[in-house]
Amino acid sequence: MKQNEKVGDFSLPCTGGKTFRLSETEDRFLVLYFYPKDNTPGCTTEGIQFRDLHPAFSKLGCGIYGISRDSLKSHEGFKAKFGFPFDLLADTGELACSQFKVIKLKNLYGKQVRGIERSTFVLDRERVIRREWRGVKVPGHVQEVLDFVKTL
Repeated sequence: MKQNEKVGDFSLPCTGGKTFRLSETEDRFLVLYFYPKDNTPGCTTEGIQFRDLHPAFSKLGCGIYGISRDSLKSHEGFKAKFGFPFDLLADTGELACSQFKVIKLKNLYGKQVRGIERSTFVLDRERVIRREWRGVKVPGHVQEVLDFVKTL
């Protein structure tokens, strides 16, 4: 998936015992952010920044969803621990990860491992990608996403 491409519908289990279905989201805009792993330093910082700026995103009619390959149980704990006001989607089968092409080979302690490349996508009401960020560095990123949504 890349900018100006329409995203195909998908559904994933999400926190709160619900199922997320892209075609059923009612937000004007959506932020889908893919992150490597619950309860790791970068992913925690990113989630906290989305949490802290959540009211500003909401005011703009923009929903936020975090997506990783972690289990629903892991997501529930992560969300509760940091008080995230948005849902986390469990993509254990890499359905959305494959569609958005965010799985990359990474070096971890000298070994090649498959993992999620930290990436963020802003979708409009027609679920067309308006902007994408790949290989995200966490500092300042969430503010940059918010600033972009303000221009829509």
